[in-house]
Amino acid sequence: MYIPKDFQIDEEEEIYDFIEKFSFATLFSQHHGEPYATHLPLMVNKSEHALYGHFARPNEQWKDAENQQVLAVFHGPHCYISPTWYETPKAVPTWNYVSIHLYGKLEIIEDRKVIVDSLNDLVTKYEQPDSPYNLNDVEPSYIEGMSKGIVAFKIKISKIEAKAKLSQNHPVERQELIIKNLENTINHDHIQVAALMRKNLEK
Repeated sequence: MYIPKDFQIDEEEEIYDFIEKFSFATLFSQHHGEPYATHLPLMVNKSEHALYGHFARPNEQWKDAENQQVLAVFHGPHCYISPTWYETPKAVPTWNYVSIHLYGKLEIIEDRKVIVDSLNDLVTKYEQPDSPYNLNDVEPSYIEGMSKGIVAFKIKISKIEAKAKLSQNHPVERQELIIKNLENTINHDHIQVAALMRKNLEK
């Protein structure tokens, strides 16, 4: 990924926090000699420096992704930045966004306990704290049957590229104008980008 120096994220903790918050990723590999992508949630394990996830078994990407160097792309909030928000007409439109690219070798997981544990982690992460649903309450034979319909995997992270394009290459006064305009909307992405920009200015 092309990352100008101003836009590079170096802090690993910040990168992992972002992945945990925006964990629905696009996973790329070579399939039958062509690029192939699947959209799926991925869980990060900081201590193992690894990602966990699963394919639906009918999705044949898993058949040749094992032992490949794959790419997982995590997309954050993004939005159009209008030059009308600046204090000068000598400007052009741009786009602000955050994106994390993780590379690593994909390993297929066969251990049933690890598979069920990873599914449990996924459910625990996304269910509301007061949700009555718990995977442990589901009939074990049903879970066993359903787990046969997926192919679980682990990606040992070998390289991270992290980019936050948040108008850092513009003067602070201009960044404040952008933030003000983004905050003056009800668009969720706009508000999130504004919050990220403000946080960046406060560093």
